[in-house]
Amino acid sequence: MSTNGDHDMADAVAGADMNSTEIEVVEPQRIRVLPGSTDTAASFEFTKEDHTLGNALRYIIMKNPDVEFCGYSIPHPSEAKMNLRIQTWDEVNVYDVLEKGLNDLMDLCDVVVDKFTVSRDAFNASKTS
Repeated sequence: MSTNGDHDMADAVAGADMNSTEIEVVEPQRIRVLPGSTDTAASFEFTKEDHTLGNALRYIIMKNPDVEFCGYSIPHPSEAKMNLRIQTWDEVNVYDVLEKGLNDLMDLCDVVVDKFTVSRDAFNASKTS
């Protein structure tokens, strides 16, 4: 005999290693390509994002010389969504530009964290001396 709860659990562990006690939780997709996009001009919707990512990513992507335009908008303040539009020159692939932009932003954040940590440690060391 099977109940609805049994089906839910079976769906949750479907495809998982049956010898493992871990259940893999699949996160919903947070980036989607909006309709009307091409390889050189595309709009993306980021869920659960706001001006923090939008402005930083727009800035990083606009530094790329292959990019003709990059802008972002928050369609409505009560929805946790951010739209990003990228247009590239010639035949440069917009998906490669987005991936490069995200990687460059992660690298920049790593540098900021490293510099902050060094400065904090130096400050703490100077207080104890």
